[in-house]
Amino acid sequence: MIGNDIIFSLSVRSVRVHLLRSVLAALGIVIGVVAIASIGMMGASMTLSVTDQLSDMANKLTVTPYRGGGGGMMGGPGGGGGSSDDDAITEKEFKTIQRIVTKYGTAYTLRSESDQIEVGSDKGRATIYGLDTEIMREILTVETGEYPKSTTTVVVGPTLAERLNLKIGSKIKIGDPDEGSTTTVRVVGILEERGMSMDLSTDMAIIGSDKLFVGIYGGEGEYDQVNVVVSDLNNIETVKTAIEDELNRKEDTVTVQDSSRMTESITETVSTMTTFVMAIAGISLLVAAVSIFNVMMMSVNERIREIGILRSIGTQRAEILRMFIYEAAIIGIVGAIIGAIVSLIIGYVIVVGMIGSAEYFFAPGSIIYVPMAMAVGAAICIITGIYPAWRASNLDPIEALQNE
Repeated sequence: MIGNDIIFSLSVRSVRVHLLRSVLAALGIVIGVVAIASIGMMGASMTLSVTDQLSDMANKLTVTPYRGGGGGMMGGPGGGGGSSDDDAITEKEFKTIQRIVTKYGTAYTLRSESDQIEVGSDKGRATIYGLDTEIMREILTVETGEYPKSTTTVVVGPTLAERLNLKIGSKIKIGDPDEGSTTTVRVVGILEERGMSMDLSTDMAIIGSDKLFVGIYGGEGEYDQVNVVVSDLNNIETVKTAIEDELNRKEDTVTVQDSSRMTESITETVSTMTTFVMAIAGISLLVAAVSIFNVMMMSVNERIREIGILRSIGTQRAEILRMFIYEAAIIGIVGAIIGAIVSLIIGYVIVVGMIGSAEYFFAPGSIIYVPMAMAVGAAICIITGIYPAWRASNLDPIEALQNE
């Protein structure tokens, strides 16, 4: 048993005798473990949070008019309206998409325009959406109020409502009076926060019926975007390919974007950033390694005579080697344990502060960084102590006894 090993006892004694020096060396390991574990947990929690938030988007496709070079989305914030035949999805194309999607899910049209709005004395810009009223009830959730029932009523996003102090019954003027007529609509509902979304970003938007939108901007039978919701995520690629094959048969007329690709791209970016920051944090462990190497070399130089005495009474080279490696291991393991405890505390505070929830903190993908950082810290200590231990074990006993 290592607890009854006299060599281990000598190592513990040496650490106690040079306690301050050992504590300072262990401190470097503590800092390194805390840096790596805390940043790792923060990055993993952020990745899990983003992935969870975007998972609801993973089963969606957006179909927009082809514009060359990969196209783009018109339904996002600041999307354009005022469609023309060359810059819109036609009713015929929408019917084709509907036919393809029928057995896989649903498809609905979306019109959008970024326009000036006025609420009392406040002016600004917002995205105006035109949606079928039945679809609106299916995909949007009203937190306060009700859904629009006429061409003069709308619902608004929570962020826009907060910024412009909009309430049920508030009136909004849409359009620039200097450029033409304006349309006044009444707020009948405020939506729940929807957050980041690829298909429809409503938090800073005004959403009305298709008839309201066409009445303001025109474009009957023309759509800025068609959104497809697939029931089974495994059919995403099948639906995407079918739409592209059908509508882009002779020439490219639409661009189909797969939101799951965006989800993967975002999570990969967050993971890459986390790895990069962890690599920078790892520099602190290199500094700790230099410190431990220095401590171990000093320990060897100060104890040359002691080593000579141990060798002269029959202590083997392997035992001397083991004694100094034990010292390095004790410093590393103690530092790693303290670092793990501190990193859990700091990591928890950082994650709650940045994400607002500890839901993902104790997930396996997040908490794994603690034992990982501990293992790296302890391993660096032991590896760094190998050369000083080897040097001590290879000292000539006679020369060591003569050392003053």
